[in-house]
Amino acid sequence: MARVFIGVGSNLHRLKSVRAGLKLLQAEFTNFSHSSLYESEAVGFKGGTFYNLVVAFDTDLSVSRLQLILKEIEKKLGRKDNAIKFSARKLDLDLLLYDNLVDVTINVPRAEITSNAFVLKPLKELAPLLVHPTLNKTYQQLWLEYPQQKQKLWILEVNLIQ
Repeated sequence: MARVFIGVGSNLHRLKSVRAGLKLLQAEFTNFSHSSLYESEAVGFKGGTFYNLVVAFDTDLSVSRLQLILKEIEKKLGRKDNAIKFSARKLDLDLLLYDNLVDVTINVPRAEITSNAFVLKPLKELAPLLVHPTLNKTYQQLWLEYPQQKQKLWILEVNLIQ
């Protein structure tokens, strides 16, 4: 079994979309947990604020099969194959970590872990003592080193699993 961490984001029908995505993920995978929900400004384009969190679960699926399932979930919730990379979306599911796998061809570990507060902070919340597979620092250490004034981030007190 591999321990997997997924970044979840939405800026269209945010709470409804995040809850629907979590429900589908939780039905599919075991040992499921999630961070708090955060609100953040859009990065890479002008648009509404996003809701973001990180989920973790165990799977025996290959990376390629897991990515297909993540894309299927996005499509179930309205994502189009030809969607512009930096644009509004109901649900975005990004594979951040797959155990300690390092594979640049599939962007694992995902580069956004250390460049975006809305990924790093919820990941730090879920796995503060986990060590980044290439940087050899814990996510707690990486968060302490992150220039926290770089991106606005607000924690939201919301029950995500209903």
